[in-house]
Amino acid sequence: MQQLAAQIEAAVAAVRSRWQGQPHAGIILGTGLGGLAAEIEAEAVLPYEEIPHFPRSTSIGHRGHLVCGRLAGKSVVAMEGRFHAYEGYTFAQLGFPVRVMRALGARLLVVSNACGGMNPFYACGDVVVIDDHINLMGGNPLVGINDDRLGPRFPDMSRPYDPLLIERALEIARRENFAAHRGVYVAVLGPNLETRAEYRFLRLIGADVVGMSTVPEVLVAVHAGMRVLGLSVVTDMCLPDALAPASVPEILAHAAAAEPKLRKIVLGVLAQEEQHV
Repeated sequence: MQQLAAQIEAAVAAVRSRWQGQPHAGIILGTGLGGLAAEIEAEAVLPYEEIPHFPRSTSIGHRGHLVCGRLAGKSVVAMEGRFHAYEGYTFAQLGFPVRVMRALGARLLVVSNACGGMNPFYACGDVVVIDDHINLMGGNPLVGINDDRLGPRFPDMSRPYDPLLIERALEIARRENFAAHRGVYVAVLGPNLETRAEYRFLRLIGADVVGMSTVPEVLVAVHAGMRVLGLSVVTDMCLPDALAPASVPEILAHAAAAEPKLRKIVLGVLAQEEQHV
C-alpha cells in the first residue's frame, strides 16, 4: 500500500487532464447494467487504458470506460464496467478505481451487480438493496502496510452500507411499485457458479444472494470514509433442490430487463442528495 498514493495521483492527473469536475458520487455499473451510463450528461469519457494503473475489464457486458459528467443534477464519475478477482487481478487492483473516485472528490459510492438469488422469496429481475455482506473471496484489498492518508488501519464494518441510503432506495421501489428486498450479499471468488452443496452452505450462513464482486470495492470505500449504497439484480435463481444449469444469455437478459428499476433507484437517491462543495 506504500506506493498506492503515487499511483492514485497519477490516475487522478490523467482524469483531471480531461475533466475538472468535482464528483459528488462514484458509480460502479455491473454485468448488463452499463446502460445507466447513457443517462449521464457526459463531459468526458476515458477508456480505462488511458488511465494509469487502471486494470482492463475482460468480462462480458463490461465496456471499460470511465464516464464523467452529471446525473440527476449531481456531478458523478461512473465505471462502465468493473473488474473481478477471477480475471486474475489482485484485490488491491479491484479497489484502485474507488481510490481514484475518492481522490477526485466523491464521498458517496453507488455499486451495482448481477447476482444469484438463494432466498426462495426472491425472483429473477428483483432488486436487492444490500444491507450487509459476507466476504468469502479469500482476499482483502486492505492487506499490507496501511497508508494512514488513505484510511485507518482497522476500519469499522458494523454498517458498511449506509442505513439512510438503504431506506431511500427501498422507499423509491415502493413508490415505483416494483419488488426490492433488503438482503445479505455473499461474495465468492468464481468464476464457476456454485454447487448445490455450496448454495446450501451459503444460505445456511445467512446469505440471500451470491456474486463475484462488490465486496472489495466496498471495503476500500469504507476504508476511505465513503458512504455506500449497494444494489444487486437477481439474474438467476440458485435453489439447490430445483437447480437448473445457468445460462449466460439469460443472466444478461434478466440484468438488462431490470435496468430500469436500478436506474430509478440511482436517480432517485442522487436527487435527494445535497451537492457538496
